[in-house]
Amino acid sequence: MLNENKFSKYILYAIGEIILVIIGILIALQLNTLKEENKLAAQETIYLKRLLSDNKQDLRSFTEYINNFEKGKNAVVALSTALNGPSQDSVLVQAAKDYYWYATGFPLFPMSKSTFEDLSSTGNMTIIKNRQLRDQIVQHYGHLDYMQERIRLSTEWILPLDGHFYIKSHAMKLDPRVVFLYPNSSYIEMAKEIRQHKLDYIDNSAAHYWANSDAMNRFQESKELTSILIKELEKELRLN
Repeated sequence: MLNENKFSKYILYAIGEIILVIIGILIALQLNTLKEENKLAAQETIYLKRLLSDNKQDLRSFTEYINNFEKGKNAVVALSTALNGPSQDSVLVQAAKDYYWYATGFPLFPMSKSTFEDLSSTGNMTIIKNRQLRDQIVQHYGHLDYMQERIRLSTEWILPLDGHFYIKSHAMKLDPRVVFLYPNSSYIEMAKEIRQHKLDYIDNSAAHYWANSDAMNRFQESKELTSILIKELEKELRLN
């Protein structure tokens, strides 16, 4: 009887030890899970902040480019007015210089993609728990890629036109960075040469006006979409 009591106590003790071990394991697993969740939450916050910073930078860039496109379009209109109507030689020459400086640049499409590419290449996109936000981010950068490609095609279309125009009209002398390479010319001489190539200037400015207008629309649309994404990112960060 005494031996049976000892055995029963031993069994209970063993069971208790097993239960304690199991509880310890469960607690350790829970703590490890919690630690991992906290780690992922911290990574998510870092990525969200980086995406927010990237898109705010894009927003500033888009706004700057839109303003530049507006200046370019105004320069084209001023040149057309000076060419198609009576204008003083100095006014025409200045209009041509302003056109060259403001309207003939090639639009680029800056994108801050480092964070998005990091998320995509490492498979960390799922760190962002909000699935709807993840989809919005992917769609947003897909849209920007499309816009960038469209602007690239416009640039490739204009480049050959510019090359022919600059050679035929000697318009490079309007560039203040290289004007010293050309013989000195008076306003009268420069205005006469510009009028002689009137249609060449109009053809070239029309091409740039179209490209700048199209790029301006692309940037405006991208700016609006970027503003929406910024609000969603800020909202998600407040919830974290």
